[in-house]
Amino acid sequence: MPFVPSFIVPLSSRPLCRLQEIRAIEAVEVPLADPPLMERAGAAIARVVMAHVPPGGLVCVLCGPGNNGGDGFVAARRLLALGRQAVVIGRFDGGRSGGEAAAAREAFVASGGVVLPGPEALEAPPAAIVDALFGIGLARPIGEPYASWIEWSKGWAAFKLAVDVPSGLDADTGHCMGACFEANATLTFLADKPGLHTLDGPDRAGKVMVDALGIDPSRHDLGQGRLLGRDAFAGHLRPRRQNTHKGSFGHVLVVGGAPRMSGAAFLAGHAALATGAGKVTLCALDPNILSFSPVHPELMVGNAIPERGVDVLVVGPGLGVSDEARALLARLLPSPLPLVLDADGLNRLAVDGELQESLRSRSIPAILTPHPMEAARLLGTDVATVQKDRIAAAQELARRHRAHVVLKGCGSVVADPDGAWAINPTGNPGMASAGMGDVLSGILGSLLAQGWPVPLAARFGPFLHGAAADRLAAEGVGPIGLTASETVAAARRLVNEWSGAVYSS
Repeated sequence: MPFVPSFIVPLSSRPLCRLQEIRAIEAVEVPLADPPLMERAGAAIARVVMAHVPPGGLVCVLCGPGNNGGDGFVAARRLLALGRQAVVIGRFDGGRSGGEAAAAREAFVASGGVVLPGPEALEAPPAAIVDALFGIGLARPIGEPYASWIEWSKGWAAFKLAVDVPSGLDADTGHCMGACFEANATLTFLADKPGLHTLDGPDRAGKVMVDALGIDPSRHDLGQGRLLGRDAFAGHLRPRRQNTHKGSFGHVLVVGGAPRMSGAAFLAGHAALATGAGKVTLCALDPNILSFSPVHPELMVGNAIPERGVDVLVVGPGLGVSDEARALLARLLPSPLPLVLDADGLNRLAVDGELQESLRSRSIPAILTPHPMEAARLLGTDVATVQKDRIAAAQELARRHRAHVVLKGCGSVVADPDGAWAINPTGNPGMASAGMGDVLSGILGSLLAQGWPVPLAARFGPFLHGAAADRLAAEGVGPIGLTASETVAAARRLVNEWSGAVYSS
């Protein structure tokens, strides 16, 4: 789906359930449900279609041979009963389509519904296409004729609704397995799914709506995953007291800025200042670096690590992989201060067992912010493997290095050493530009300096940064051509708004 600029920040976080967790819920609830969950799902689909398609528009429901197709048949039957035009396209093997799904098909036909063998049999253009082909259990690429039906659906400017997950999308990972339906909206059942929010998921799922089908989620173990919302950070978003000074908000030390790479350190330092740090010092490896920033003279710049007074370390922006960089890492990793490790700090870590052991032994777990290539180096694998299961990759990095990990990308994954994880829903394609990671590192350092707990800072940093980019895109600044430095001022505006920082004279 094309990116449409908007600025709607998720207010409420919610659970993200993997396939095994959904199956556990179904095992308990399906035998008890009255009316059956399939009837409830079909009714929910019909409600969404009616809200998006005017009367008279033809609704084409693509139905597969399993329970996802059964949901589609129920929806089509409900639409007919409500006076809407609905037709089903489906092919069925009698040996595979028994049980509840077959009963739903028979009920649809008995109500006067028409089942066509393929989209070529349609006599009018569809106003809506409902994807009820395959649900969350699909583990292989979609074959024919269903792959051709998905390709056919792309040619229509109709409202496209996916049932549970877009067919062809892995509900756990967001990985497209060959042909994959592209929806304007996805109506997912029982609980939200991680694959809808990371990797290919956002491009395929569109707007995600969750219907619990009347099931009380508190009855079940929903796992350790969350989709982030502003409510998760409410306790730390509050106005500052009047009686404060710069020491109240911490001193961030940014270590990096090797020759020809000093811009990365300046970006991180500026982001830290703009989002609330009291003081920021840059320790640059470039011996010829300016002693101050002409653009942001508030930054203190030098080539030495201060002996005292530092509260947080941000190591890596523009650091390089020299012997000097390695020596600085070896010196700083054992520090008892909170640490953000990014960029070349991660690349040097990936090839040095002693540094890895030093990281694991820290008294305060660090925050690591790899992009997929850096994550692949740290894990000794390739980018494709990391991207195939981003949640698993982030969790393994967090476990292996005893750190909080922000695996950047579409739907950044945040993982904790104890196995808990979250997906950040904010951000847009404009963030695929140079320097964005440096800004994120600075924001994270600023939050830590202001006293945010490490796990919460690791989540709020990407949430704030992505929301800043979303606001700019909604205002016409990007996504094409959006720059890292532009997100800094937008992040400052947002954190002030969200903190209720309004003072009257």
